[in-house]
Amino acid sequence: MARLRLGSALAMALACIALSAAVFAALWPHARDAGAILAAQDDPVALADMQIDSAIRNRPTLVADNIEAALEAGDSDLAASFLELARDKNIVVSDSVSTRVADAVTEAGSASHFARRFATGLVTGHADDVASLSGTVAGDLLVFGDIRDVVREGKHLATGEDVDRLVLGLAAAGLAVTAATYVSVGGLGPVRAGLSLVKDARKVGRLGEGLTQWAGRSARDIVDAPVLQQAVAKGSVLRPVETVSAIKAAFRAEKAGALVRLAKDVGRVGEKAGTRSALDTLRIAQGPKDVARAARLAEAKGGQTRAILKTLGRGALLLATGAFNLTMWVFGALLTLFGFLSSIKATTERATMAWLRRKKARRARLQAAAAGLPHGPALAGVVAPG
Repeated sequence: MARLRLGSALAMALACIALSAAVFAALWPHARDAGAILAAQDDPVALADMQIDSAIRNRPTLVADNIEAALEAGDSDLAASFLELARDKNIVVSDSVSTRVADAVTEAGSASHFARRFATGLVTGHADDVASLSGTVAGDLLVFGDIRDVVREGKHLATGEDVDRLVLGLAAAGLAVTAATYVSVGGLGPVRAGLSLVKDARKVGRLGEGLTQWAGRSARDIVDAPVLQQAVAKGSVLRPVETVSAIKAAFRAEKAGALVRLAKDVGRVGEKAGTRSALDTLRIAQGPKDVARAARLAEAKGGQTRAILKTLGRGALLLATGAFNLTMWVFGALLTLFGFLSSIKATTERATMAWLRRKKARRARLQAAAAGLPHGPALAGVVAPG
């Protein structure tokens, strides 16, 4: 009976071990990936790599589908970005698709197209590609664009109308940076381009809500309103030198540090990954830390950056809402491992106790046999001497 009970206990313990091992084996791949992502949450490059690899495993046609969608939408820049991502991940893309992407890129970069987009950026100050950004930056370097924006918003300020203080602050900062760019012979070019991109994204509503709120707070104290009102009253786009001098007097450089750092990071994204990558970053970013992470990603991934941002969104820059789910995967695996080890411990203890009891019983029988006494059930009939 004792052996039967022991056998049942051991069988149940072994079943628990087998069940825990099976559950752990099923959880382990998810827990391993979750742990790796959690460990990389402060490294946007490693984080993006792991998440892109996971997305491609879950959807093998992801790259091909996005290339086709980009070509149909006339977005050769995005198609080229996905093609570069495919090459980096050793994903086979047909020669015909590669040729279509190359042709689309060539057409977008043609002289006539570039000239048309350059003129659009120069006149309107709106940029969504390299050509239009070149025109926008050219206008801002010639101080035409920034004076236009400061005068417009300054007049709104003077008349009590709604003022876009962010555009006003960016334009005022741009005038100061433009002067420094000339002095440094282009050394501050990325900052100048970054200011133009942030300003343009704000104008066309492509600046993320969180980033808009942060930048608005940062820009609020950049301009001395009374001094600016006097400058606007006397200034004109047709008198750039006098107007710039008057506006610069209203600019508080000591208040512009955070906004200039943001512009520098935006400029780095545009320089390494392209104008549209920078604009996509501004659309999904919720604060300057997101943009700084995007700059690190762009420096490592270059032309792939836009495809990564398109696929992962803000998740390419930081670990957000998925952190809890990832932690639960790891916790579940650890809990199952604990159950597995506990089952082994319990089984070992039971087996050891059974072995010890059998060893004691055998020793007792041997001792009884050596003393000439009955053992086992016979002992029950022995009457102690009176």
